Amino acid sequence: MAFEPAIPAEELDALRRLDTCTVSSAIETFQLRLRNAGFADARVSCIFEDFPPLVGYAATARLRTGEPPIAGFHHDRHDWWDSILQVQEPRIVVLQDLDEPPGVGAFLGDVQAAILRALGGVGYVTNGAVRELPRVKDSGLHLFAGSVAVSHAYAHIFDFGSKVNVGGLEVQPGDLMHGDRHGILTIPKQIASEIPAVAARLRRADKEVIDFCRSPEFSVDRLRQVVKGSS
Repeated sequence: MAFEPAIPAEELDALRRLDTCTVSSAIETFQLRLRNAGFADARVSCIFEDFPPLVGYAATARLRTGEPPIAGFHHDRHDWWDSILQVQEPRIVVLQDLDEPPGVGAFLGDVQAAILRALGGVGYVTNGAVRELPRVKDSGLHLFAGSVAVSHAYAHIFDFGSKVNVGGLEVQPGDLMHGDRHGILTIPKQIASEIPAVAARLRRADKEVIDFCRSPEFSVDRLRQVVKGSS
């Protein structure tokens, strides 16, 4: 199976050492997209906030949970599993729940988490619901979701491998994603290798301002100079 050129493992490791807020700020410096785009909004939250940052490539699908599929209830799609394998590892499954409101039922629980882990999955992102949190957490799968539900209801996947939208974030198959307790975003691949260095520079600038605010020499006049010099 041929994948597009992978980002080197050491570059992915460098991204994992960064928090997602810092990654977001670094992306902004390249002016490749609007500052209100490229990340999921408050409709999608990190479920396991104590997990370290998540990095991986998106495998996308759409689902519904509120009503049975036309052909009868069918929870699993073996062809969907094959489509996940078309994306290089590490894989993050991104499911758009098209119900209004989303989250009537949860597609992912402990069994689906085990399947995704076996398929090289490291994360699951949805605007819908998730369930069976303790056992999913034990699997090590990162979760970002809109809600938590008690039942899977009529959860069924009916489309996969196309552009989806979760919490205002548009995701294409193969997109590079980064997430932590603050949320989830996509990283333009053409700048992925440059993000750590830019992040380090931004951190140094932030530290200069923070250190000055905590120093006995603090004054508003001097603060203006420090902020201007760090920008």
